[in-house]
Amino acid sequence: MSKAMQEPTFLILAVLVGGPLHGYAILSEVETLAAGRVRMRVGTLYAALDRLAGEGLVEVAKEEIVNGRLRRSYRITARGADALTEETRRLEFLASQARRRLAKAVRSGRPSVVTEGA
Repeated sequence: MSKAMQEPTFLILAVLVGGPLHGYAILSEVETLAAGRVRMRVGTLYAALDRLAGEGLVEVAKEEIVNGRLRRSYRITARGADALTEETRRLEFLASQARRRLAKAVRSGRPSVVTEGA
């Protein structure tokens, strides 16, 4: 079993499953996917994309000049889709274990909740 995926990696791969996107679109889709709870910085995105490309999980889909600037679109590779599938299964398993434990705790009169200042 491989090690857990970093959240930015998971989110980038998850949004690229829908098709190739350029950097700004990836940032926007990540924020939407995470329901506004994650705001990835531009530097974080491009460092992650460089790393993911080096690992063979994403690749450049297209390069074009827009308003005098180079715009790259990225797509997920088959290897990236496999890694995303594996991580999704891992997270689903952990969530199911947590739900099971919570249900058991509720049935037994727990969890005891400690409030701040108590």
